[in-house]
Amino acid sequence: MQMLMPEPQIFVERTLALIKPDVVDKEEEIEDCILRSGFLILQKRKLQLSPEQCSNFYADQYGKVFFPNLTAYMSSGPLVAMVLARHCAVSYWKELLGPSNSVRAKRTQPHSLRAIYGTDDLRNALHGSLSISTAEREIQFMFPEVILEPIPAGQRARDYLNLYVKPTLLAGLTALCKEKPADPMTWLADWLIEHNPNKPRLQHHITEEEHQ
Repeated sequence: MQMLMPEPQIFVERTLALIKPDVVDKEEEIEDCILRSGFLILQKRKLQLSPEQCSNFYADQYGKVFFPNLTAYMSSGPLVAMVLARHCAVSYWKELLGPSNSVRAKRTQPHSLRAIYGTDDLRNALHGSLSISTAEREIQFMFPEVILEPIPAGQRARDYLNLYVKPTLLAGLTALCKEKPADPMTWLADWLIEHNPNKPRLQHHITEEEHQ
């Protein structure tokens, strides 16, 4: 029977997290929870937004009854912005946050972050991106200097693996079989670092003065 191998996939995803002004003093507690939940914090900064900047960030909420209160709340003090990464980051972060209304969160998901740190529907302590495309826009807003390269998926991911990953890995495994080291995992890790095809190759030109 032929063994069917799963198709290669690249799972890493990014999302934006905001610790809102009224719970900035709980920053360390919240970060600890984030890290223990399997996220990496790729970027982090503390900043204070003006009402105009908040209006731009929440432009999709413009015209709703709570919009003025929302922009006033979000500009009332410093906040912490973070770029989080992990497998299915957007959905996992939303699940960790719980319902947007903190009162409902306390009733239905008492262990969620909004249930623990939020106060009501408006002051819900934390923000999370709704989708991958929203996350890219929001990350660019909070971290304008960050270059966001699209994460390959589907055929593009398979092409990337076939072109850049498999040839190097095959060569490394072949060398491992020939060498038969006592600690194969460490040996292979060192080999891959040494033979990384993307490793910068520096050429040192010996001048006549250095030779003398």
